[in-house]
Amino acid sequence: MSRPRMLLSVAGVAVALALVLTLVLVLGDGDSPKPGSPAPEAGLDFVVTDFTSKLSADQEYRPPKSDERRTAAAGFAAVLDRRGTADLRKLGFSVRDGVDPATGRPYTIVVNEPGTERAWGMYVIDRSAPPSLAVEVPHPAFDLRTELFGVDLFRRTPGVVLLVAGAHRKADDSKADVAHEENSMFHVLASALAGRGLAQVQLHGFHDENLPSTDIVLSSGATMTGSAPRRAASRLTADGFAVCRAWEEQCKGLEGTTNVQGRMAASDDTVFLHVEMSRSVRESPEQRSDVVRALLEADLRKP
Repeated sequence: MSRPRMLLSVAGVAVALALVLTLVLVLGDGDSPKPGSPAPEAGLDFVVTDFTSKLSADQEYRPPKSDERRTAAAGFAAVLDRRGTADLRKLGFSVRDGVDPATGRPYTIVVNEPGTERAWGMYVIDRSAPPSLAVEVPHPAFDLRTELFGVDLFRRTPGVVLLVAGAHRKADDSKADVAHEENSMFHVLASALAGRGLAQVQLHGFHDENLPSTDIVLSSGATMTGSAPRRAASRLTADGFAVCRAWEEQCKGLEGTTNVQGRMAASDDTVFLHVEMSRSVRESPEQRSDVVRALLEADLRKP
């Protein structure tokens, strides 16, 4: 190759490299966010655990007044049916739509006013299917890791509505214990869902030493024990869990018979499953996956 032609070739390569560099700077390299592009949406597990990590026994909390509960019932029905958000916003809730990157499924999330006494909960509605199951976490930050079970059930069941209490159960002299307080916002929304015929599965935890030979306690609370709790017990037993069936034996006060959502389900003749899990089960991601799979296989949406 002659020297002039060689110089021309080198110059061409230099121009090409300059163009590539310019494109990388302008368009991004494919791995880095492009200038001005929105940050990727956080996964629902992060959103929920970030919310529950801020709860404590000494946080502010007050029960909603009767008129606030009526407004919330109307407002939640409107959000479920996509008729508007004004009533819930009046109560300090934020309402927004999102997509969980882990599943690609859309949802609507309703969150209480942060850092105030109106600590009334987080509620997430899966929008990929009509509402069909209420998954309830009444004692976040107390029954540790139960919110993770809730998120897993939500992600693996289209049509779930996830209810997470907005305060530690010991807040305000234990008036924030939504599983035993009918005047809570949590109970208002659980009642609205049961009124639409949805089954409820409620997630709790106990210390290993309280029932050392048991992994999980299942109960139908105050309702008659139908097929759904029995199916769940069979699936969990088949997966190797030691299950105390509260309809057949005493389970050391973990039967959930005073649970107000269970009592409400009894009056509505809807399915209610009270699930108590040992600390060891709750601390194990593998066992969490097994519990969630067993509950899914039991198809709690059927009586």
